[in-house]
Amino acid sequence: MPTQREGFEIYDDRFAAMIPEDAQLVRHFTGMEWAEGPVYFAEGDYLLWSDIPNDRMLRYSDADGVSVFRQPAGYTNGHYRDREGRLVSCEHGNRRVSRTERDGTIVTLADNYEGNRLNSPNDLVVKSDGTIWFTDPPYGILSNREGYKADSELAGCFVFRLEPDTGALEVVVDSMDRPNGIAFSPDESVLYVADTGEPGNIMAFDVEDGRRLANAREFAVVSPGKSDGFRCDTDGNIFTSSADGIHVYSPQAELLGKILVPEDRNANCCFGGPDKNRLYICADKSLYSIVLNARGAQTP
Repeated sequence: MPTQREGFEIYDDRFAAMIPEDAQLVRHFTGMEWAEGPVYFAEGDYLLWSDIPNDRMLRYSDADGVSVFRQPAGYTNGHYRDREGRLVSCEHGNRRVSRTERDGTIVTLADNYEGNRLNSPNDLVVKSDGTIWFTDPPYGILSNREGYKADSELAGCFVFRLEPDTGALEVVVDSMDRPNGIAFSPDESVLYVADTGEPGNIMAFDVEDGRRLANAREFAVVSPGKSDGFRCDTDGNIFTSSADGIHVYSPQAELLGKILVPEDRNANCCFGGPDKNRLYICADKSLYSIVLNARGAQTP
């Protein structure tokens, strides 16, 4: 049984060590329809994220509070930054992966596979070699709530690897129902992918030669709810969304603890702050953060 501490469930001393004595979950903003895809910009100490059904991207900083960053926004979902610090986004509405250039211009990086339109790119991660790995479930084409209702033109829902310089796109996983959240381990030897379809688990894959996946295996099954999005800390622990908060797993798939969040469900999280120890949480209708004794592994 876990040790109960207000706002936390502690299953392992390693998780207890991550929680400062004065740790406090802070709600910064509420009133969204479905908050998703947080990404942090150290240059201005601010966060961007998506409010998908309202077709907008929001911006938060301690200094300026919350403002609208972009609307309409192509029903964006997940975001990341490339090796040059540019924003890379998954757009449900335009069924593409896009990049925002430094002058604000938005360019398409991928919108079709072998001549057929993508379903609705959902979440992505940029590898150290600059390649973009993204998931493509159908959530943006199931209805007009998070995109535009349409038929799929693909044979399934895949995980793709994109060479942004050439546009070359290849399927790296074709065995999942609805691949969703995605992240690499800190050394990029393992790729984690959430399946929000059936069986609703997190899968792990070994990365071979920097571009091929092998040894597919179930990593964890989150309960209650399902894992939607996640990030790793520098020790390789996985911080994943769930119905009741953020669950933290060791690289060996041990449940270490839970950060409880008072929302109906949680979508995604990312590390930020000057020391990369502030965990931002997109939780249903609200944005939260908490400062931890753990540092995010993502760069930049």
